[in-house]
Amino acid sequence: MSETEKLTVGMLVSALALAIPGYLLHVAPRFPGSPVGSAFGIVGATLMVLLPIYSLVKRIDWVKRHVTGYVSLRAFLSFHIYAGVLGALLGIIHSGHKYESLLGIALVSTMMTVIFTGFIGQYYLAHVGADLREQQSMLAVLRTRYDSITETLAGKPQEVIEVSVVGIVEGIADLEYSIGRREALRRIFSRWMVLHIAGAIVMYALLTLHIWSGIYYGLRWL
Repeated sequence: MSETEKLTVGMLVSALALAIPGYLLHVAPRFPGSPVGSAFGIVGATLMVLLPIYSLVKRIDWVKRHVTGYVSLRAFLSFHIYAGVLGALLGIIHSGHKYESLLGIALVSTMMTVIFTGFIGQYYLAHVGADLREQQSMLAVLRTRYDSITETLAGKPQEVIEVSVVGIVEGIADLEYSIGRREALRRIFSRWMVLHIAGAIVMYALLTLHIWSGIYYGLRWL
């Protein structure tokens, strides 16, 4: 995603984070079952239901081969991100900040878990990965330079060798230490994605139950 898209998604996630505690200022108990409230809920749920499309295209080879010829995987990812954030925001609006039902509270909680773990995994994991690749490239250059210098200085006084390579050795040591820390950080962020997937499974189960209960008990505005 471009920097503009990243900024847009970041602003939407921030708006979502600010909307969650809105019940402290405003509660509309009848809004979720009203025509407008139901419309927000239906659109939000539809967006959430469409989220797995990206995962299916990405992980199923034959689907990826046939579909990406028309729509790029990056476009699917952009849709996945925007639909997730907008769907969650519409879901919060649909709730009217009426957090009384255990099912509703659990659904909102898992939905927020999915959104925030996905946001952290997508942006911070990508950032860490880019930094790691850059540092590994720099490390390869320094090691090549070190090998070249030591071969050139072979047979020369030890003092000359030490003066020539000491800066490179220190640079290699610093990069190896930094790479080790970033690899550990990447492993931690990878676990966020496990939580993201687990949260999504629970969210869809709760969303299905929420939709079923709404249909079973009747839409109040019908």
